[in-house]
Amino acid sequence: MGRSPCCEKAHTNKGAWTKEEDDRLIAYIRAHGEGCWRSLPKAAGLLRCGKSCRLRWINYLRPDLKRGNFTDEEDELIIKLHSLLGNKWSLIAGRLPGRTDNEIKNYWNTHIRRKLLNRGIDPVTHRPMNEPAAMEVKTISFATADAREEHKVSAADLNLELRISAPHEQKTENNASLCFSCRLGIQNSKDCSCSRGTGGINIGYDFLELKTGVLDFRSLEMK
Repeated sequence: MGRSPCCEKAHTNKGAWTKEEDDRLIAYIRAHGEGCWRSLPKAAGLLRCGKSCRLRWINYLRPDLKRGNFTDEEDELIIKLHSLLGNKWSLIAGRLPGRTDNEIKNYWNTHIRRKLLNRGIDPVTHRPMNEPAAMEVKTISFATADAREEHKVSAADLNLELRISAPHEQKTENNASLCFSCRLGIQNSKDCSCSRGTGGINIGYDFLELKTGVLDFRSLEMK
């Protein structure tokens, strides 16, 4: 069940407050304090809603309200607070004695926004409107095999060229050159062309160490 309304709207006055109503509200609060706004109108002899009495007092009648235009110091303070708090007008008003949150919000929308735009400042981000967007630097993370330390480098600075070099020419004990098949460790290949230089014996040099089942990557050169 929702909260019941603070008053019966059919029996309340609407529209502008009269001087007599203002005087009654001021006299009652001076004598009894603000108290409960739901019961205040009836106690003060006002045919008004409790919410209407509260807004009338806070925004127009309380004695510590400031009258007149905002000063330059207040303008700069509002701008600074807005850059920190955003549109939290009640918090901003709490740091400007005598000013109400509704008054500050209206003043922001009608004056200060225009002032910031004339300065070339975005009233939302409080940054120059022609400020270029920050360039995003993509990073690549990798860990070393030993230390497992994570390093981050710019993608623009990373220039890897992977090259597989052909095996250098291998020779037998009698200074005979090995063919490509023997360099790859392929024994008794019909394509062997170096068996004549080794007395008809296929050397079978295991260049990639395929006999042991281990592939040696030391021939991979990295620049």
